[in-house]
Amino acid sequence: MANQKFYVVWAGRKPGVYAAWPDCQKQINQFDDAKYKSFETKAAAEEAYRAGWKKHWGQGGGSKSTQKSAKAEGAGAGEEIDYNSISVDVGTSGNPGPVEYKGVDTQTGEVIFAVGPIRKGTNNLGEFLAIVHGLAYLKKQGSNKTVYSDSVNALKWVKQKAVSSTLVRDESTAEIWELVDRAVKWLQTNTYSNKVVKWQTKQWGEIKADYGRK
Repeated sequence: MANQKFYVVWAGRKPGVYAAWPDCQKQINQFDDAKYKSFETKAAAEEAYRAGWKKHWGQGGGSKSTQKSAKAEGAGAGEEIDYNSISVDVGTSGNPGPVEYKGVDTQTGEVIFAVGPIRKGTNNLGEFLAIVHGLAYLKKQGSNKTVYSDSVNALKWVKQKAVSSTLVRDESTAEIWELVDRAVKWLQTNTYSNKVVKWQTKQWGEIKADYGRK
């Protein structure tokens, strides 16, 4: 059949492979955190169903979620990703060394903002800047989306509204320290309702904003 699609339902009322969209809809409509995706052939759909949702869902091509998952700071085992969120990460060349960071849409991977490279800094300072940049961006948008980071230290600094870094302040680090000081001041003079949550790398894989430099 021309333009025939097959639909995999990994999480729904009755998981399986469906040859018609209405049949797929019956399994996912009003089902919390449903996971499903369309495929061009039955063989591809059946293979994807056997492989499981973690290898396919959230990678584009028709994957969707009907409802964002619950959010909790320090999400633990069994917690689902809240795709109504942004994810931030840092890319460094040496530590200390040149630093850049970005924020992406967790669902689509679309880059929302990117900064750098900054002449010299550390991984943790870059992570801190990325989180605060994300919070400031979302506040301007009037959005209460979650912010994900995989940095324990940066998350702690954001919560404390202060940083604790051994990076010396000199001419070579002036740029990043100026940005960090501004970020600290922003935290101290602004409020936000967004959840700032630890990305569970062991459970979910690399954060969506990862630079792939490990």
